[in-house]
Amino acid sequence: MGEIGGPREACGVFGVFAPGEDVARLTFFGLYALQHRGQESAGIATSDGRSLSIHRRMGLVSSAFTEDDLQRLPGHIAIGHTRYSTTGSSVPVNAGPFLVRQGDEAIAVSHNGNLVNGEELRQELLAAGVPLESTTDTEVLAWMILRSPGRDWVERIRSAMSRMVGAYSLAILTRESLIAVRDPLGIRPLCLGRLDGGWVIASETCALATIGAEFVREIEPGEIVVIDERGVSAHPDPAMQAEQAMCVFEFIYFARPDSAIMGQRLHVVRQRMGAELWREHPADADLVVPLPDSAVPAAIGYSLASGIPYAEALIKNRYIGRTFIQPDQRLREQGVKLKFNALPEVLEGKRVVLIDDTIVRGTTSRPIVELLRQNGAREVHMRVHSPPIRWPCYLGVDMATRDELIAAHLSVEEIGRAIGADSIGYLSLDGLFRAIGLPRERFCAACLTGRYPVPVPPERLLRRRSRTQELAGARS
Repeated sequence: MGEIGGPREACGVFGVFAPGEDVARLTFFGLYALQHRGQESAGIATSDGRSLSIHRRMGLVSSAFTEDDLQRLPGHIAIGHTRYSTTGSSVPVNAGPFLVRQGDEAIAVSHNGNLVNGEELRQELLAAGVPLESTTDTEVLAWMILRSPGRDWVERIRSAMSRMVGAYSLAILTRESLIAVRDPLGIRPLCLGRLDGGWVIASETCALATIGAEFVREIEPGEIVVIDERGVSAHPDPAMQAEQAMCVFEFIYFARPDSAIMGQRLHVVRQRMGAELWREHPADADLVVPLPDSAVPAAIGYSLASGIPYAEALIKNRYIGRTFIQPDQRLREQGVKLKFNALPEVLEGKRVVLIDDTIVRGTTSRPIVELLRQNGAREVHMRVHSPPIRWPCYLGVDMATRDELIAAHLSVEEIGRAIGADSIGYLSLDGLFRAIGLPRERFCAACLTGRYPVPVPPERLLRRRSRTQELAGARS
């Protein structure tokens, strides 16, 4: 997204059941397509029908696996995981998938989301003597499933789901099957695809296209889908709720623009957000400039609706934020210049509309505005194609604490002055859902409204540590 240090997705999950195929390799490329959902660690687990194998490592997908690693992952079933930490620090023991064993049984789980009652369940497992190794919700829910009663995996998963509160889209690997699970509110996306001779599950449709799979449908909220040698069996939630709560930020920013969710191609939806933004907050300007890359579709929409020419005036270094090697103090002081370079030939003397998807803390918006001015922009008008983020997320997104959210404490006009913009405008909640074209009742917009779709324990609101604090604790 535009703002450095802004909201980050938790994870991407992927799974393949394809006898005769190199499923580890297919999963590797599926994770490549989902790299935007997490850049801290990646892992793959496979089954050959008798035993489970696993490999996971810190870093990007490209650096987490070698050719030899893939060769050591045999079988015809696989799941994969690419992670950005929300619950649990960014350390090797928290990398997914998680493989847990009890007696002769074993399962591996990849998880996108967050449990609001994860700490309660963790303490329950520890009291029962379960040897938890990590600090993530994923290991907790894996053990909840493995320890739950039932005649088959569907019954055991359904039993565990009755205890789990929050967001979870799961890819589960057993010795004989690949299982997809989505929480009853459908907060995180998950879809089913068909591959020649097999089946695929993925967080987003873009991952299906990458490996040549055909999109079949989305996994329904509360649904369990089992894929094994007998084919695909779907098990809807017997107490299916009319209420749904898809995360609205999947539409605004998280999912890739070439993915489709709820029948909507996100590139087109984001263009409509830009057009609505123009109608609500027009500007007298010479250029529309996106903060690359996530604001590009909305900037195109703003340009088309307004007739103001679209221009790329900020060039993004797409690799600077993907390293664990920290810059020295001199480079750290350069701030956004590590990530963006501006084009003075494009900006000189121009009145610029700068399009961004969000402003979270606001700490980097001012340097970006200053960067445009330093390279010749005469005016900078900030336009944001989402409403102000005023509340943190507890359902799988690192959205900062409420104390850190600039819109929780300043008015829109005050934010504009704080970042040094000549004017500022945010897309309204009504405008956002006009652009999406679906009823707002089907979405979670808690970070915009403060109305959460599941109960959030008061102590979590009061004591939630930011990811920055958590990482500092892990490294101290």
